[in-house]
Amino acid sequence: MIGCFLDTNILLYSISRDPTEAAKRERATALLDADDNALSVQVLQEFYVQATRPTRPDALPHDIAAGLIRTWLRFKVQEITVPIMADALRIKATYSFSYWDAAIVAAARALGCRELYSEDMAHGREVEGTTIINPFR
Repeated sequence: MIGCFLDTNILLYSISRDPTEAAKRERATALLDADDNALSVQVLQEFYVQATRPTRPDALPHDIAAGLIRTWLRFKVQEITVPIMADALRIKATYSFSYWDAAIVAAARALGCRELYSEDMAHGREVEGTTIINPFR
């Protein structure tokens, strides 16, 4: 059974060294301790880009970021496919999400996730059977 779909910000908070984000880091780490979560290739790509960004104060070197991604492959990972893209375009048009957020929702839906954990989308919003939850509220 697949549990929650995790958005990129959950992964990024799990590596934060910012003292003001300590509570978010703990919550993100607790979410990542479960084995029944889901991600998408897009989420993993976004994590890598943001985690290794040279302007990030606590940027990770390539080998550590890639190692974390390999660890998170224990989760169910939705690939980027033409049907996912088509559903994302439909979700964007119907619900006024950005394309990238719509692609996250489309991936969560494709995996049958009833909950999508994200700080960046509207908490409590339901999209065709998937509810967005901000775990940091």
